[in-house]
Amino acid sequence: MKPLDYVNLCYIWLSSWSNLRKTWSGRSGTDTTPIRVNYGHETVPGSDEHVFGGLVKLQDLNREFPHCKTHPDILYLVSSALPYFPVRLARMARKSGARLVLNQNGVAYPGWFGKGWERQNRAMAQLHAMADYVVYQSDFCKLSAERFLGERGREASVVLYNPVDTGFFCPDTSQQPEKDIVLLLSGSHWTRYRVDIALETLHKVRLHNDRVFLKIAGRFCWHDDELKAEKEVQRSAEKLGIAAHVSICGTYTQEQAPALLNSSTILLHTKYNDPCPRLVVEAMACGLPIVYSATGGVPELVGSEGGVGVAGSLDWEKDHPPQPSLLAKAVLEVIENLEMYAQGARKRAANNFDAIEWLRKHRQVFMELL
Repeated sequence: MKPLDYVNLCYIWLSSWSNLRKTWSGRSGTDTTPIRVNYGHETVPGSDEHVFGGLVKLQDLNREFPHCKTHPDILYLVSSALPYFPVRLARMARKSGARLVLNQNGVAYPGWFGKGWERQNRAMAQLHAMADYVVYQSDFCKLSAERFLGERGREASVVLYNPVDTGFFCPDTSQQPEKDIVLLLSGSHWTRYRVDIALETLHKVRLHNDRVFLKIAGRFCWHDDELKAEKEVQRSAEKLGIAAHVSICGTYTQEQAPALLNSSTILLHTKYNDPCPRLVVEAMACGLPIVYSATGGVPELVGSEGGVGVAGSLDWEKDHPPQPSLLAKAVLEVIENLEMYAQGARKRAANNFDAIEWLRKHRQVFMELL
């Protein structure tokens, strides 16, 4: 971190100190609200705002347990969307008598983060040890946290996969069936390989089926200049001779997500060791089969009925992106059995990842702590 950045962060902390003291000054004796949750941020974004990662989970929780800035009794932090100075905030909350719940996603490790991964994990490790309760987003998240953040022994924890509102994310039966097959690559693309592999996969698939197209949604994050990154993608598509069959549609809000998914046929997920991508369960809820790197926590989500994965070894030292030739073979397999996989994906999402059950389990955890 640059010195100026640190000075700015310190200024932010100090300028908000009085508000934080008011928030964590202890619960009011006249307050009868049974569960008062604070999410560590000034506000929780609405579903019409552009957000990504852990903030989306806060939108789910905020509807059931509104963000409370007056005498909260639970501080709920998401490891992939931590506020400024989260350890100091957690200590302040604990001192006030509040309980700390940590929603633990992935961690930094040498393979994907590179130099400085230990420093990146420092705050997460402290929170992981301090927490009264840890919600792991997948068994893979629990495995990686215990390896890189430290084991908690028999301390309270549970694995709760990312949820989806299966009433909002659902197949759009009003749309006419498309003759073309649209592969969707979506999310925040922090590494270029995710997009390059999707382009190469499309190129190989079209050698066997020229009805297949690729749609790319989300942010290109490997450059500070997103337009520069987009031009790189366009040049790669042109070099492969598939530019006419690739569309780029940019970022989208949670409100826009179902329409995006329902305009697609198959979700192509190329990230290696993805801990627990919410996008996958949202796509499944809309009836999209998943073709994916069968690493990280994704196999736990998709199962055998929701799509076809390309196997990969677990390696903390180096990333192993899936081979485009194998992904292309998986895409063609799904196309041959499209209706079966589409129904299997929807059924699995509805039976295993519905937000109602996820919220019920959170209420149970909160009541146990209180």
